[in-house]
Amino acid sequence: MSVKLAVTAVTKSFIGQERRLDVLRDISFEVADGEFLAIVGPSGCGKSTLLAILAGLARYDHGEVSIDGAPHQSADAHGILISQHGSIFPWLTVEQNLKFGLDGRPNVERVRLARHYSALVGLEGFESSYPHELSGGMLKRAELARALVVKPDILFMDEPFSALDALMSLRIRHELRKILEQERHTVIMVTHDVEEAIHLADRIIVLSQRPTTVQAVIEVPLKHPRHLAGPDVQALRASILRELGVEADIV
Repeated sequence: MSVKLAVTAVTKSFIGQERRLDVLRDISFEVADGEFLAIVGPSGCGKSTLLAILAGLARYDHGEVSIDGAPHQSADAHGILISQHGSIFPWLTVEQNLKFGLDGRPNVERVRLARHYSALVGLEGFESSYPHELSGGMLKRAELARALVVKPDILFMDEPFSALDALMSLRIRHELRKILEQERHTVIMVTHDVEEAIHLADRIIVLSQRPTTVQAVIEVPLKHPRHLAGPDVQALRASILRELGVEADIV
């Protein structure tokens, strides 16, 4: 597969009044077109900062980020970010939220696409509902549909399921895999949940403690759907936890 996104020696520091905080140091990796890449690492190591840089929402000090071989330094139509804080407009209905990013198209097409993606994520019949009328899981489905309706090349996801309980998170992850089987997107997801990364990703990048480097790149050679209780998954989980400095038998 061709390279969709390339990161070369990206370095990032924050300068405070009293000291300099080195966050990212010489981060390099590539993401193939259509690949699902998960990024895990210790709390506070700069995972979200790195994702913001990849999405063009934050600047870096040195290095290069490119998409399809061209330098990428600001947010554009290439990618959409789903954050842990949510981005649904509370004053708009589900359908209006989905139509929001489709300005410039005929209204008939906007309605068709909004309803198609509502149905795709399991929200058919709730198009006229406002966000406060939806459950947490339904709200996350609406956010996912709002990102997908504009057909981004790259879907950036920052702890997208962290606010959900374990059962709902599992259900939404299953829905996302079904969608990705129907629609081709490159996905880069930051998560603190190793099991979530194994469930979804083709490869997992493990980041080190700050100043952060790429500590390991781990292939996930398992077909979907993945049975998370299987021995292959548990062995992979233990391997990643060891990279993170955690003994699997105490987790």
